[in-house]
Amino acid sequence: MVGDDWRISVDGGTCIGAGICAGTAPTAFRLVNGVSTPTHDTVEADDAIRAAAESCPVEAITVRDREGTVIAPEP
Repeated sequence: MVGDDWRISVDGGTCIGAGICAGTAPTAFRLVNGVSTPTHDTVEADDAIRAAAESCPVEAITVRDREGTVIAPEP
């Protein structure tokens, strides 16, 4: 939902550094020492961020809404 804030996190122990997230949502993710890292803990809702989380091959990315409900990846 545009206008809402989302919280994004990456489990660095699970991340394999595929870089799909950084390619899909480069304003939200970057690779640091081969591990995905959010550029900010809180971001404006964006379909590219949701797509990045859904595309992660090891589901290391979690996107939550303001209340803490998981937006992506879908269970």
